[in-house]
Amino acid sequence: MLGLKKIDIYIIRKFLGTYFYSILLLTVIIIIFDISEKIDDFIEKDAPLKAIIFQYYFNFIPYFVNMFSSLFTFIAVVYFTSRMASNTEIVAILNAGISFWRFLLPYLISGIFLSVLSFGLMNYVIPYTNRDLRAFEKRYIKNPFKSNEMNMHMQLEPGTYVYLENFNSTAKIGYRFSLEKFDSTGLKLKLKAESITWDSIQNRWKMTNYMIRRFRPQGETIYQGKETDTVMAFTPADFMVDIENAKTMTYNQLNKFITQEEMRGSTLTGQFSLEKYKRLTFPFANLVLTFIGVALSSRKVRGGIGMHLGLGIGIAFTFILLLQISSVFAIFGNLPAWIALWIPNIIYSIVAIILLRLAPK
Repeated sequence: MLGLKKIDIYIIRKFLGTYFYSILLLTVIIIIFDISEKIDDFIEKDAPLKAIIFQYYFNFIPYFVNMFSSLFTFIAVVYFTSRMASNTEIVAILNAGISFWRFLLPYLISGIFLSVLSFGLMNYVIPYTNRDLRAFEKRYIKNPFKSNEMNMHMQLEPGTYVYLENFNSTAKIGYRFSLEKFDSTGLKLKLKAESITWDSIQNRWKMTNYMIRRFRPQGETIYQGKETDTVMAFTPADFMVDIENAKTMTYNQLNKFITQEEMRGSTLTGQFSLEKYKRLTFPFANLVLTFIGVALSSRKVRGGIGMHLGLGIGIAFTFILLLQISSVFAIFGNLPAWIALWIPNIIYSIVAIILLRLAPK
């Protein structure tokens, strides 16, 4: 199988077995604690047992597994490699004529497998499970997302701009509304209204105290009225953009949404871009931490597994901390999201190369 030896299959089995066993064990523990925390909400809002199990916790597992994927990849590598080193198995492997770099092959295969698994979960599985998860949370745990934004600007399409002084997401009413259309010659239409209210039955907007000004070569025409219904190319959802919505989009949907929001001039595009690049960089961390784990734990030292685990977990948490810091710079600073999120992987890739070169051969 791909030229693999028995020792390769042995290491892959140990690696993946330790990873899935440890993350499954922690998942069970987390679910127990989560139930104890949310049991009052479930009882108070009469959440059905079937919905709790299949709509909430069944969809919670992929999200949780992926969230701790890189950390448990690292712990799994350090744990079973340290045991191999303590039992002098690594010494026996190297003395048998297998080079240290060849010894890394099963780790590489396992790391790539977990990286691909994480990428698939983040981009094409978790977005679907998050939809049911969020629907359950909105109904039985959290209150629905509310917005009361001020001074909202949006470009519907090239040359068409919308402004709202205030929008109430609960009542779906916007105040001091204006819409302007431009072409190559200048302003062609300006629509103003005291308020606009969304009619969810007719799927149209109701305007009050409105005025429409049209600009033509022969002159300007003005229409005024107290109230009218009209169809416009936006809905209340366009004024209620929630960053959590990114977690329910596949990679392709997220790309399309970011392009649309950039055209509209949304202030949240940076956070959505951060989510997009996180889905590319986060899986790669599995591979980086795999090699750091091997380099750290392949040497037999005093303190054994405990020493390796302590040092390894410290490195893993500094990696996660650096990832969070770089994310903050991407959101609130001028650092592009893709650079911010690749910085931790680049730094720790260099660390991995140095540690591998210093590892016993």
